[in-house]
Amino acid sequence: MPVDMIYARRLAVLAASATLTATGLLATAPAAQAAMPTPVSAATARTYLAALTVKAEGSTTGYSRDLFPHWITQSGTCNTRETVLKRDGVNVVTDSNCAAISGSWYSEYDGATWTAASDLDIDHMVPLAEAWRSGANSWTTAQRQAFANDLTRPQLIAVTDNVNQAKGDQDPATWLPSVRAYRCTYVRAWVHVKYYYNLSVDSAEKSALQSVLNGC
Repeated sequence: MPVDMIYARRLAVLAASATLTATGLLATAPAAQAAMPTPVSAATARTYLAALTVKAEGSTTGYSRDLFPHWITQSGTCNTRETVLKRDGVNVVTDSNCAAISGSWYSEYDGATWTAASDLDIDHMVPLAEAWRSGANSWTTAQRQAFANDLTRPQLIAVTDNVNQAKGDQDPATWLPSVRAYRCTYVRAWVHVKYYYNLSVDSAEKSALQSVLNGC
């Protein structure tokens, strides 16, 4: 076969391969992918977990969500909730008040995709009440506000509203995402946040975290 024909055939094969690869990527990518800050690796999470103080949880005496001022203004007319919705969604359109009026959101916890912002809650990875029982009861209001609106750590993520409500203020000893493939990310994020904020863990919580991390 002439050299020019061989060369042309190779180009055709390469082009077909590239087309198939691109098509595969498009076919397997979720419609929308949450963009929560990437948590530390499993190895680092194990190191962090070993360094956390282990003690029985405190009580919720004196707790109120109002003690954790949240959904503060982040920029312009956008508050924390609106900022996370825009970050975690795809093709998100907002009005002049920064409210999301259209878009698509994939909920990592249950694998559902939503096209209405009203179907989503912004979950605090480490719930506010859990933080209170783990040491945040001694924080200043400014510290609690920073925790409740933290966009730098993997603390906030847009998820299906009723799934977030089912989670409530539970720790990983009693609640984990139904999507098993996400559990490793979930516990890495949990440990990352607790370590950064120097929050304690109880023994059952630590055992559950270790169990998941051992499989990561």
